[in-house]
Amino acid sequence: MNQVRRATLELLDLPVEILTYILSHLDGYELARARQVCHNIRHMIDSSSELLYSIDLKYFNSISFPSPGPDRTVSSLRKSLRQSEFAWQKAEYFKSNPISIPYIRRDAFMWSCGILAFKVQNENRLKLFQPQVTDSDHSNSTSLREWGCQLDREIQLCGFSPAQNLLIFLVRASPGESHAYDLIFRSLSEPDKVHPEAGFAVVKTLDKDDFELLDPPDVSSSIFGHYCGILFSDAFKVDVVLQIWNWKSQDTSLCLKPAHEVMDFSFLTNEIILVVNSKELLLYSLVDFPDALHLTAKFSLPALRTPFEYEIVRIKDSVSSHSRMHNHIITINMKIFGEDLTNEPCVTLYVERNALLKLQSTYTRRYGKASDSSPSLPWSEWGLKYTRSFRGDSYDSCKHVIFGLRAVSLFGSQIQHPVPRPLCIRDFNPHRVADFKAGNGIRWNQRLIEGKSLSSSADLFLESFGYGLPYIETITEEKFLGLKLIVEGNKVMLLSFDFVGRLRSSTQAGRPHFVANEVVDQSIEILNFE
Repeated sequence: MNQVRRATLELLDLPVEILTYILSHLDGYELARARQVCHNIRHMIDSSSELLYSIDLKYFNSISFPSPGPDRTVSSLRKSLRQSEFAWQKAEYFKSNPISIPYIRRDAFMWSCGILAFKVQNENRLKLFQPQVTDSDHSNSTSLREWGCQLDREIQLCGFSPAQNLLIFLVRASPGESHAYDLIFRSLSEPDKVHPEAGFAVVKTLDKDDFELLDPPDVSSSIFGHYCGILFSDAFKVDVVLQIWNWKSQDTSLCLKPAHEVMDFSFLTNEIILVVNSKELLLYSLVDFPDALHLTAKFSLPALRTPFEYEIVRIKDSVSSHSRMHNHIITINMKIFGEDLTNEPCVTLYVERNALLKLQSTYTRRYGKASDSSPSLPWSEWGLKYTRSFRGDSYDSCKHVIFGLRAVSLFGSQIQHPVPRPLCIRDFNPHRVADFKAGNGIRWNQRLIEGKSLSSSADLFLESFGYGLPYIETITEEKFLGLKLIVEGNKVMLLSFDFVGRLRSSTQAGRPHFVANEVVDQSIEILNFE
């Protein structure tokens, strides 16, 4: 008799659409509990506007608020939420000291799926932490899992994906090698070991003879599923290479050298890459990887007046790879340069991932197959309808930090000396917006923003800004000092600081004048919406 081999199908083996359908039958309380099962289910819920809406309703209906005034403090909100056993938890970690936590640079601070990582300055070492609240009464008691690794060469870049248990390092190649860097694939849980599924423990990057490198190098990375990409820029910004690997395969990498300069990139799906330069957004297909990347669509950025130009354009897409099966917000940060400018204006565009994917079909119907020489879809035909724009005086690492359909910023400008600022939370969930319009939900320190809301841009731009994507804005009364802000799920993390032995000189114009380069005490502060 033939024996039939029975295959075991686990819950997470189901297509995401089926899993979402199953979860949609749970109420808000059950969804909140389901988020605690594992990282995959938590991020599936956090990246679904429909499921998040159910959880939001649960919170709103279970909390009894006093009569709202013009503003409510975070402290008051914490107190009200505690009455319903859903507290904002404010915990301070990693108080700086000369032994365990050296000074934390803003560009070395990374957070994903509940894991914090940072490069130790002036050391070839990476520290990893996983903070967890240990008590049930929502106090500040926490436990930390701490681990890390030491390399024998300087870390130029590192990144990690908890969903893949992957940790990557970019280090300089050994002396005498013809290539510039080594890309190392390690296990996140055991960073001293090679990832068990990696096609190679180490892969070689660019040939030194073909590329003139900055010191330190100008590089950025993105990880999505089986793909890992590194963007290299040369010293003169005239040659850029985007190198992509399937890190689970032993195939050679694919190098993209486009006709125009690449300023940044991000994986949108397991088949589509978003690339940005100083003129346009471009979508590339990975369906024929590693043989070729295919350009599928091009979208113009809003045109600037002469003599202004885009100096830096960056993509901020912080949703972890296994959450990108659902729609979410992507931000495009554009820093503008011009001789007559007294500051460094920065404009940030918000656009939904699904809108960009949908616009591929619009582009193909109009222009056919995309190529380097084909035109871009004009800004007036996509940007006005599908984007929302915000203008600032300069780049601020504590602004426009997104996760799913929410964005968090420290409100106001931070130009000179750091000052405490309120948190500004923008919710683009269409179900929340519709419910707000219907008169439901909380009204304290919230307002609905739709239509045109940005001041005139005629001083810099030839075209109007986008006014799509209505949202609900919440501004807290409590203020925070922050150097960097990260959002994931219902957590807001601030790399915050306080002055130690603050020094003052004589007052200037009636105000205290603070001495530059003061020593500060750093901490990482976590605000938990749950």
